Amino acid sequence: MDCQRHLFDIPNDVAYLDCAFMGPLTGKVMAAGRSGLARKARPWELSVDDFFSDERRLKALMARLMNASALDFALIPSVSYGMAVAAKNLNLAPGSEVLLLDHQFPSNVYVWREKARASNAHIKTLCRQSGQSWTEVILDAIGPQTSLLALPQVHWIDGGMIDLVAVGKKARTHGAALVLDLTQSLGALAFNAAAVDADFTVIANYKWLLSPYGTGFLHVAERHHNGLPLEQCWQSRNASDNFATLTNYHDDMAAGAARYNMGERCNFALLPAVEAALRQILDWGVDNICAQTREHTEHLAHIAKEFGLNSEEEPLRAPHYLSLRLPADAPKTLLQQLRAKNVFVSRRGDRLRITPHVWVNEADIEHFGAALKMAL
Repeated sequence: MDCQRHLFDIPNDVAYLDCAFMGPLTGKVMAAGRSGLARKARPWELSVDDFFSDERRLKALMARLMNASALDFALIPSVSYGMAVAAKNLNLAPGSEVLLLDHQFPSNVYVWREKARASNAHIKTLCRQSGQSWTEVILDAIGPQTSLLALPQVHWIDGGMIDLVAVGKKARTHGAALVLDLTQSLGALAFNAAAVDADFTVIANYKWLLSPYGTGFLHVAERHHNGLPLEQCWQSRNASDNFATLTNYHDDMAAGAARYNMGERCNFALLPAVEAALRQILDWGVDNICAQTREHTEHLAHIAKEFGLNSEEEPLRAPHYLSLRLPADAPKTLLQQLRAKNVFVSRRGDRLRITPHVWVNEADIEHFGAALKMAL
């Protein structure tokens, strides 16, 4: 795939290599957001269908992206919201274990610590050694004592990738639930919901789905479609599209995972922007995005190695992630020095995290190398 920089508002002198922090919006996404917001300026032109049509289209697009059914999705504002739904609908046996990864992102940690305390279960934090994959560590840890695994597809710090099909299969043999956070992978790495068969899968859209902040999706396995929502939202009921009969109160919920939708989900500005972003990703193709980011990270790793920075020895490193272990004498102001040269990456602990996307070109990579040389 050719470089797609022309679709973004990224100046030529800016090397933005930090999609894992925040994905930029394309011009089409910005235009869709403006057009959506304009609907609220003239509310007399809105119809009842405007409260539901964006949602229907978004769920259909996510079904294509994840090999799932549109009925399996709910709209949520954040990962923590989706994880709270999962925790409300899963039980932990007293004395059982919840498996988490060392230095896992907190949105997929705090909720399970609280759930474990309330259930007299306990958290087991998994660590890996250099040269050992996260998949190996997780598979070795799953056993009869495991009640739940709360995992990402890609570790947000070291970029380690997990074979979720294998993990899901072993989890089910022990009756353990699987809850996933795909925020650092969906859109840049293929995911097959049917093959993985997680119980709940949560995605925040503002990173690799190149969508507005404050939007997200919850994928719910069919076996949990009759669970308990966090909110008693009127739009999650059957016949909620008939505004004339809303006070004919009833407990019949909408089909599928719609019961888990957040309140006021029909955001007239943000949802059209999300739709434009999803259509663009599907048009590019996740496999093409993955191949291009792999080329970028391999090139960047080669340059960094010249300055003594080596990527983590991770047998299953995600193609769109490069995590460089910094030497002990690396300047504390390294990030600031790079930013002063218009090179944008993240520092997470003792690692420099570099996450390019389809807007990156050869000049950006050379820019990174020159700035790194000056900073070190």
